[in-house]
Amino acid sequence: MVRGERTTKIHISEISTLIIESTEVSLTCALLAELVANKIKVIFCDVKRNPCSELLPYYGSHDVSAKIKQQIAWTDKIKGEIGTAIIFNKIIMQSCLLKKLGLANAEILDVYAHQLEYRDATNREGHAAKVYFNSIFGESFTRAEDTFINSALNYGYSILLSACNREIVANGYLTQIGLIHDNIFNSFNLGSDIMEPLRPFVDLVVYRMFVEKGMEKFATEQKHELLSFLNMDVQVDEKKYVLNYAVKLYCKSVFDAINGNDVSLVKWCKFI
Repeated sequence: MVRGERTTKIHISEISTLIIESTEVSLTCALLAELVANKIKVIFCDVKRNPCSELLPYYGSHDVSAKIKQQIAWTDKIKGEIGTAIIFNKIIMQSCLLKKLGLANAEILDVYAHQLEYRDATNREGHAAKVYFNSIFGESFTRAEDTFINSALNYGYSILLSACNREIVANGYLTQIGLIHDNIFNSFNLGSDIMEPLRPFVDLVVYRMFVEKGMEKFATEQKHELLSFLNMDVQVDEKKYVLNYAVKLYCKSVFDAINGNDVSLVKWCKFI
């Protein structure tokens, strides 16, 4: 129940992700405990209304101890193979988005994808990113600039990372132990790996907002519009799902692929 000028009641089963956008919001411990029990991702924002932390349960699966032992035993070889496949599909998805939008340079990304070596030894991902973002947002665009577009991208990626973290924990694994990401200061190395091929879904919505519609600010209204990417229709195994559910299928398949030592088991999310 949300109280403001008017009281709004929402059944907890209808919530998958809850974003606490203002530091002025008060929540009860009983509500937080119930949200955790129902495996609902809770994201907290800072005073600038940007995502800064999230609520993670201690126990996401009934066999969490066995899953963690399994995760620790993952070999560098299979982690490298899955991680390389993830980078390959990220670049392919970037190419697909350029084609979908009728933009140039998709063929360059296809070349980079097929030049990819094990664990991206030649940094094809980085080269592809430069071509990709310049193709979408203009030759002068860089990810380092403080712009509305970058603010929107960072916001969307934060929500996407949280969606992946939700599924990692729900499957009983640790978010800290990644496949290729291995930053000692990153609590979400595994989520940072898994989310990579999903980034273009965020990019598509940001493109439509700031390039097609010409929006010149990124405030609450724009944040709400951006969150629509979670309800986007996508394709997994020739079937249509909303992205929020497709993330569940995709993450589960990544773990099946690692534990089964078979990259082909990964169910990639694609544009429709």
